[in-house]
Amino acid sequence: MDIATGMRASDQERDHVVGLLSRHLAEGRLDLAEYDQRVAKVYATATRDDLALVLSDLPRLSKQAPGDTGVTRTRIPLWQRIEGVSWLGVSLLVLVIWGAISLGVGELTYFWPVWVIGPWGAVLAFRMVTGFESGHHRKRV
Repeated sequence: MDIATGMRASDQERDHVVGLLSRHLAEGRLDLAEYDQRVAKVYATATRDDLALVLSDLPRLSKQAPGDTGVTRTRIPLWQRIEGVSWLGVSLLVLVIWGAISLGVGELTYFWPVWVIGPWGAVLAFRMVTGFESGHHRKRV
């Protein structure tokens, strides 16, 4: 026989309720002060019944987040974006150096930056298009 008035809440359940409160905040049902108070109450509560009380005066939300179409978008991974920005920065740097040398000599010199920009850019483009190293090429099997 269970003597407690309710089942104990887990951290995952608390996080779920905080996520719901965040959506209510984003939709304008709560102001920031009330959101903070309710979040503090969520993390201080011990039972599922108390968690339900925090949401009792708010309407039920659909399972899908607003603006979420359910379709996952493929994004360029962060590490590939960092590599791309590095490539762009080094490319601009070698172009500036080549331009300064050409200005100093008074004529266009051999365009050596192609040997820095070209191979590195080709490798980055190959890895991005094929999904190499990100695991996307293995999922097609």
